[in-house]
Amino acid sequence: MGQRMTGPIEYPLTVAALYHFATVPEPEAVRDALHRLCEARGLCGTLLIAREGVNGTLAGPDAGVADLVEAIRAMPGFEPIEVKYSGAFERPFKRLKVKVKREIVTMGVPDIDPVHGQGAYVEPADWNALIEDPDTLVIDTRNSFEFAQGTFAGSVDPGTERFTQFPAWFDAQAEELRRSGKKIAMFCTGGIRCEKATAYVRAQGFDAVYHLKGGILKYLEEVPAERSLFEGGCFVFDERVALGQGLELLDVERAVAKGGE
Repeated sequence: MGQRMTGPIEYPLTVAALYHFATVPEPEAVRDALHRLCEARGLCGTLLIAREGVNGTLAGPDAGVADLVEAIRAMPGFEPIEVKYSGAFERPFKRLKVKVKREIVTMGVPDIDPVHGQGAYVEPADWNALIEDPDTLVIDTRNSFEFAQGTFAGSVDPGTERFTQFPAWFDAQAEELRRSGKKIAMFCTGGIRCEKATAYVRAQGFDAVYHLKGGILKYLEEVPAERSLFEGGCFVFDERVALGQGLELLDVERAVAKGGE
């Protein structure tokens, strides 16, 4: 397949951020098979498998990443998995980790159903119209450090350090939000936290709940710079640190500075 192009720069390594909520009947068997594939293709990064789905960010040669994505898409229920591609000049992860977990993103609330109970997806092309509506409350479901690096103009920072703190924060706002009658729009880096957050919010009796499909990364990839409402850099949990418009690499100082503007 050759080297993946992300914008005008050609990177020697492809980075794939992916997740999908779908039932995995035998997580251990899936872990073993995908771990063998990743090792054989020289991939690095982390892949989590749980009964609720798959989540990970991995990097390596373009063909190896493609083989992994193809294998996951071949699993029952995973054909629609979305992948956000970016590039790297060097291996952004020190090693490979493929693990079975209780949740693919830890919220710590039993009986939340992200497979069937999530809110409505909003495509990046339609996101601006939703968040510019004065009857929409926009919530950043990431932590406060990530929020400080960059976010959408006018979004709310719940002030959390960990995603497990989001339910308590939301519960404290719930009655006020109910009285406001506003739509709730949520976003995160790649879509997984905001998707699970919408399932929690809907379980509390809210119906007009939306989340950005593919997260900030998909938005930065697809929405032209002149139309972008994202301010600053999108922090990523690897040695690349932060990505900007078009998923180009940002350095730490630029990401922090722009996030604080």
